[in-house]
Amino acid sequence: MKVQLFIPCFVDQLYPQTAFNMIKVLRKAGCEVTYNTNQTCCGQPAFNAGFWEEAKSVCYKFLKDFDTADYIVAPSASCVGFVKNYFSKLFDDPAILSQVENTGKRIFEFSEFLIDVLRMDNIGASLNATATYHDSCAALRECKIKESPRKLLSNVKGLELIEMNDVETCCGFGGTFAVKFEGISIGMADQKVTNALSTGASLIISTDLSCLMHMDGYIKGKNLPLKTMHIADVLACGWN
Repeated sequence: MKVQLFIPCFVDQLYPQTAFNMIKVLRKAGCEVTYNTNQTCCGQPAFNAGFWEEAKSVCYKFLKDFDTADYIVAPSASCVGFVKNYFSKLFDDPAILSQVENTGKRIFEFSEFLIDVLRMDNIGASLNATATYHDSCAALRECKIKESPRKLLSNVKGLELIEMNDVETCCGFGGTFAVKFEGISIGMADQKVTNALSTGASLIISTDLSCLMHMDGYIKGKNLPLKTMHIADVLACGWN
C-alpha cells in the first residue's frame, strides 16, 4: 500500500511529532510512506477568509502535488474535509473538476484510512490513561467520521474511554471564528472542557489538532488537570 502524506501547515509548524507518529503507525500497518516536499497548504484558510482567487491557486497546486499518489493521508479531518467538499466550488473547467473528483476519492483522514482502507483496528498500542474523545466538526460533519477513531482507541491497551456530554458540540475554534468572535469561542471552549472534566478523564483525544490546540490553550490558561492528545500520538504509544 503506497501512501503519500499531506501534513497541514499548523501540524508542520507546531506539532511535527504528530506527523512523525503517523508515519510510524502507517509503516507498522505495512504502508510504504512518502512525503512530497513541494507540498504547501490545502488552501482552506484563504478560502474561509473570503480570498477565493488566492485559494484557487493554492488548491490547484495541491492537485498537481498529489496527482500521482495512490492514497493521500492526513492527520486532519479539517483539511481532508475541505479538499473533499470545497475544491469543487473553486473551479469550472471540466478537466480540473475531474482532477478534483479523483483527488477527493484518494484522500483520507488518518483514522478513517486505517479502518476503512487498511481494515486495521488494532495497532498494538498501549497507554494507561482515562480519556474522553472529541468529535471535531470537520470529522463528524464533513467527513462523516464517528466510529473509526473510537474503534482504534477501544483497542489501545490500558486506555479507558468515557464519552462526555454533548460530545458532538463544537469546541469553538473554527479557524478565524476564534479570532473574529473571541468571546463566543472561549465560551464554547469552556463548555467543552467542562464536559470533558466531568467524565473524570485526564486526557482529551481527537483527530484534529486545531481543536486540541484551542482547548489546550483554554486548559492551560485555567491551569486545569487535563491534557490533549492527537489520535496518531496515542496509537504510537507503547511499542517501538
